[in-house]
Amino acid sequence: MRAERSIDLPVPPEEAWAVLVDWERQGDWMLDADAVRVVSEHREGVGVRLAVRTRVLGVLVFTEPIEVTAWEPPVRLAIRHGSVVRGAGEWLLRAVPGGTRFTWTEDVRLRVPGIGGALALPYRPVLGALMGRSVARLRAAVIAAGPRRS
Repeated sequence: MRAERSIDLPVPPEEAWAVLVDWERQGDWMLDADAVRVVSEHREGVGVRLAVRTRVLGVLVFTEPIEVTAWEPPVRLAIRHGSVVRGAGEWLLRAVPGGTRFTWTEDVRLRVPGIGGALALPYRPVLGALMGRSVARLRAAVIAAGPRRS
């Protein structure tokens, strides 16, 4: 199941990237992430491992292991899902007039024996709606963070 959402953020890509990889704050804008914890020794780069307490329809369901598979600041970050949800996610950032175009893609499948495929079809619009609301919350978080000070 594939879902994609984009939004324009009113900051340069470097500032958007800083908000995105503030791992522990992802739950502030990502609706299905209750809490994000870095479990690898490093916080940046390929191989960063995260434990994400995940909600489905508002209910805490499982902690999902996620691993960063591509790290190209401030342009691209890709991850691999590794439990009930299998597949990959990708964030692309592109400078546009007035800020950054952020595109989030998820290409996932549910690993629930016997019913995973049946669950995926009705869950696709839910995933798209979650992502749409999450990117709107991301925009609000970026605005609330204000300009970076050097």
